[in-house]
Amino acid sequence: MPTDNESILNIRNGDKEVFESLFRSLYNSLVRYANTMVKNYDTSEDIVQDLFVKLWMERENINIESSLNGYLFRATHNKCLHYLEHKKVMDKYTNEIAAANNRTPEDPFEILSYTDLQSKVAGVIEKLPEQCGKIFCMNRFEGMKYREIAEGLSISVKTVEANMGKALKEFRKELTQL
Repeated sequence: MPTDNESILNIRNGDKEVFESLFRSLYNSLVRYANTMVKNYDTSEDIVQDLFVKLWMERENINIESSLNGYLFRATHNKCLHYLEHKKVMDKYTNEIAAANNRTPEDPFEILSYTDLQSKVAGVIEKLPEQCGKIFCMNRFEGMKYREIAEGLSISVKTVEANMGKALKEFRKELTQL
């Protein structure tokens, strides 16, 4: 069994066997851990699969200074927190829309259309880079001004503007296809 440093080096160099071995040995434990946080097995699997895909895609740049297990559990924890934060914003947005309409859709077609739109919005937000999605949600769902977002995230207003432009461009591209 290679040491963590050897495994990291092998993965960084593209060793698929070491990566698959790591995946097989930790996948179930990471999914169970994620499920304790998000309370949804399918979502837990998605989170862990995304984590491993990202690890493989960015393998040449990985810099793990703790144990490999510790790193993967911490990364899973962080991805779960991000998911829960995103879900909270989406739930709030859904509730606000329903309250604004002062009714819930009753027609099955209307419910399906509404759900489809929600899925599209959530899908676009998920595709955005993490900071970009966070900035978009803070502005559009929480009503924060660019200056407030910049201060809250310790970034410049120009960075907020650039990320919002990127997000809006992605929304225009995706939602014009409806």
